[in-house]
Amino acid sequence: MTTASDRPSVVDSSAWLEYFFGNPAATHFRPPIDKVERLVVPSIVIVEVCRRILQRRPVSDALLAAERMSRGRVVELDAELAVRAAQLGIEHRLPLADSIIFATAERHGAVIWTQDADFQHLPNVRYFPKVAPATGAPP
Repeated sequence: MTTASDRPSVVDSSAWLEYFFGNPAATHFRPPIDKVERLVVPSIVIVEVCRRILQRRPVSDALLAAERMSRGRVVELDAELAVRAAQLGIEHRLPLADSIIFATAERHGAVIWTQDADFQHLPNVRYFPKVAPATGAPP
């Protein structure tokens, strides 16, 4: 029987941000991130994560994050994946980036690790509700 830990993993942008900012919830996401041989990284996740990091930190931090994410298998958005993402986005009422992430996970038989409630009720998702930082600082 295949378990979630045996399957490829897609770590959503929300989870990568917890990891890179060193937030307590990062403990949920460290196991799939550390298994780089099973890590599938949609290119849209690199965009989302780097954009958020650049809002708070220098470009060198965004470059380090991109390098870390690129240790997994980076999946570019091709026409076939784009059409499937559009279908899944409509079917599940997902925002654009989430539909690409979901389609990428589907293509690779991967489990999505996330804090994003848009994925909460979808199949093959490990969802951990987001907890606000104790300091009141934005996540």
